[in-house]
Amino acid sequence: MKPAAITVKNLEKSYPGVVLNKVLKGISLSIPAGSITAIMGQSGSGKTTLMNCIGLLDTVVDAGTIELAGMAIANESYGKLAMMRNQQIGFIFQFHYLLPEFSVLENVLMPVFIQANRFKASKEELHYAKDLLAKVGLAEVADANAMNISGGQQQRVAIARALMNKPAIVLADEPTGNLDSVNGGHILDLFVSLNKDLGTTFVIVTHDERVAERADTVITIQDGVIVSTKHHGQNKHS
Repeated sequence: MKPAAITVKNLEKSYPGVVLNKVLKGISLSIPAGSITAIMGQSGSGKTTLMNCIGLLDTVVDAGTIELAGMAIANESYGKLAMMRNQQIGFIFQFHYLLPEFSVLENVLMPVFIQANRFKASKEELHYAKDLLAKVGLAEVADANAMNISGGQQQRVAIARALMNKPAIVLADEPTGNLDSVNGGHILDLFVSLNKDLGTTFVIVTHDERVAERADTVITIQDGVIVSTKHHGQNKHS
């Protein structure tokens, strides 16, 4: 049994309004290190809220605990949480959010620039960024402006960027949502390859059944609670 990369216990989260909107209603789950997990559910089910809590993008919860690699994140300072988020977690969103004024390579290096508060990469960092671009099939466009490549290529740049700080966990929110079936399939192939090569834990929020078919575990959320958990067996991705 592999150790848990993510452990969530009795997580509750609500948003204020005219009527209090309780989005997560006692979520508990454990995601093994080095696995691929798909989180599915209808719009409004709470899956993206759960991802935001796990990813430390939303750190205010009503109740419950979250542990990343065995480390509880409750009561940590904003600065400590920001450091954990930058060092331990990579993010891939439906919209790639590349910076248009920078090259493909510079976009991949951006997490390093943010973490180190500098705009200059070391030789080792440059080598690793170029290696990541090669892994995602984009070595030849490293110096191109990020807006001068296709949508599928831009999403692959975002994946390389998410891996730049060698995170233990990558959280992806609808990463194939804006892609056609061919490019979406390429992205899934890439996730599986990176998971095997690097041992990175992937948690993917998705409506895409193809993701579910290739994940180790599929967690389905409905109205803020987990209604099913299906295990396919780790590394059953082909």
